[in-house]
Amino acid sequence: MLNIVDKGDYPMNKVELLKKLLNSSRGNLFSLEIPTTKENEKKIQELVRVLETEKRIKLREYVQREYSVYLHGIIKYASE
Repeated sequence: MLNIVDKGDYPMNKVELLKKLLNSSRGNLFSLEIPTTKENEKKIQELVRVLETEKRIKLREYVQREYSVYLHGIIKYASE
């Protein structure tokens, strides 16, 4: 299941990215393509690293395309 995000979603923050990943997931797997520019691409990389560091997601694939970024991975659910 591939979900393509609308271009009008900037500026994006960590919470918004996580919500988009949750909405584009099937079970705990997500697949998301985000239209982007060079400036936003670095911001998305940073947000993905933060979510991985916080152990919210496990990224399997990160593909930079000419006008978009493709993310594929696992959303980690933890009970606290």
